[in-house]
Amino acid sequence: QVQLVESGGGLGQAGGSLRLSCIAAGRTVSSVAMGWFRQYPGKEREFVAGIRWNRGGSYYKYYADSVKGRFTNSRDSAKNTVYLPMSSRKADDSAAYYCAARGGCSGSWCYDPPYMDYWGKGTLVTVSS
Repeated sequence: QVQLVESGGGLGQAGGSLRLSCIAAGRTVSSVAMGWFRQYPGKEREFVAGIRWNRGGSYYKYYADSVKGRFTNSRDSAKNTVYLPMSSRKADDSAAYYCAARGGCSGSWCYDPPYMDYWGKGTLVTVSS
C-alpha cells in the first residue's frame, strides 16, 4: 500500500507561481512512477506531469503539452516527497490536482489515470485572471 497526501493548493493570480507537494508513505517515490493529474468539474482526470527513476538512478520526466515550460517535477528523497512547481499560471490551470503512483511501470505510457495504483485525495488550485 502507498499513501499519498497532496498539499500546497490555494488561490493565486495568473502569472504567479505555486508549488504542490505530494508526500508518500509505504514505498519510496523512487520505486514507483509518480504522476500529477488534474480534474476540472464534470471532466475526467487528465495527465499533467510524471516522473520516474530507473534502477541506475536516472530519472525521466514527462509533461502534458499544456504545461510544458511552465510546470516541472522534482523530488526530495529524504522526505519521500515529489513536487510540482507551477509557474506562469493561467486561469485554466484552476482544477483539483491529484498525486498518483503506479508500480512496475517504466515508460511515458505509465500515466494513464485508470491504471494508476494509488491516489491522493487532491488539492484545489484556483488561478484568478
